Amino acid sequence: MSQVLIQAGTKLLNALGRHSELIMQAYINGTVNEQDYSPKILEQLVQLGVLWRPDPQSELRLKSAVRTLLEGSLQDERNRTINANIGASLASLKTLAEHYKESLHYNKYNEAAAYMSDLTEHVYQLSESLSNSVRVMFSRINNEFGYVSSVDAKIRENELAQGQVTDLLSQLECFRFDELSEIAGSNRELRHLLVVSLQQRFSKAAQELSVVQARLLDLLGRFREFRGRTRLLKGYLLHMEQQPDFVPGNYANLTHVPVLFNQTASIIKPASVDVNSVEHEEDYHSMVASLSHIHKRQGQQEAENKQQDIDVTEQSTVALEKDPLQAAVEEYFCDVIDSGQPKTALTYYQEKALSFDKEVWIYQVIGGYQALADQEKQFFALDPHGENDKTYTGNFYINDITLGLR
Repeated sequence: MSQVLIQAGTKLLNALGRHSELIMQAYINGTVNEQDYSPKILEQLVQLGVLWRPDPQSELRLKSAVRTLLEGSLQDERNRTINANIGASLASLKTLAEHYKESLHYNKYNEAAAYMSDLTEHVYQLSESLSNSVRVMFSRINNEFGYVSSVDAKIRENELAQGQVTDLLSQLECFRFDELSEIAGSNRELRHLLVVSLQQRFSKAAQELSVVQARLLDLLGRFREFRGRTRLLKGYLLHMEQQPDFVPGNYANLTHVPVLFNQTASIIKPASVDVNSVEHEEDYHSMVASLSHIHKRQGQQEAENKQQDIDVTEQSTVALEKDPLQAAVEEYFCDVIDSGQPKTALTYYQEKALSFDKEVWIYQVIGGYQALADQEKQFFALDPHGENDKTYTGNFYINDITLGLR
């Protein structure tokens, strides 16, 4: 059986190659000019299913399968054919899957392999059909239906494409992946074909079709706008042909401006009530008489300010006592001023036999110097004495401080 198919296919392809010019002329022109070719060749192509005659009086034409093959391979922009029969393809897939499972159950592995081959081919054909349908849509949109010339024809092509997209989207609803998953069961090959592969193609096709639908609506709006402007221009040209002496008037000076030119709302002039107009005096009286009551502003009574006695009592004296440590620092500063010689903080500490902690004493001397005003600080010089840390750089330990006059 397979050998017979191979021979028939080889014969068909050889005929397509030998008579390629005839086939392309029929594809471009729609019919075959039978006077240019021998009847034997034409009869051979008819028997092979390449050409056919719809009725005895009509001319020879290409078979739809051959035309579809050429449109898909050549990516012809005139291709309007969209295969939306997804339901029948899914039914075939389910049937082949059941055949495959039954063959495996009865250990008929040769039949199972054949069914798996057919099932794989059907799945890939369905995926290719979806991809081809989307490609055809995008090719027609990208050139804005350039294969037709008039705007009305473009609108009709757009409406046709929108109908095809709607049909495709409704056909995509035939996919029931829960059913396909149940049919595939635990078989890895079936799950890959019926669930994974088809679901990826389904998601991509649905997303692309939504983009196609949006672009078609946008193009339809543009085409209708072009048609409206074209009709307006044609009407104006026809009017000029019928009335060559027509001169557009100054529509801004007209009392009643045509709607076409009256695009802005009228401006109301500023107005105010003229209370001095005698003819409106009666109207003013009626308006005032209709008021139920008149709110009168009542004067606010100022509250009397009562005199208050001021009780002056002797305030308690607050005495601020200085901290002994702070007082010792001030005496240290005064001693340096009186002597006029620099002196270290620890030297003064030992001379006065102070009882404070040495570290606290040094901190207080530094704080006292920092607390001086800028004018006072410029009279003193404060030099720290110490050593750097032996382990960590940037750390300086202060052992003593020398305070002197500048």
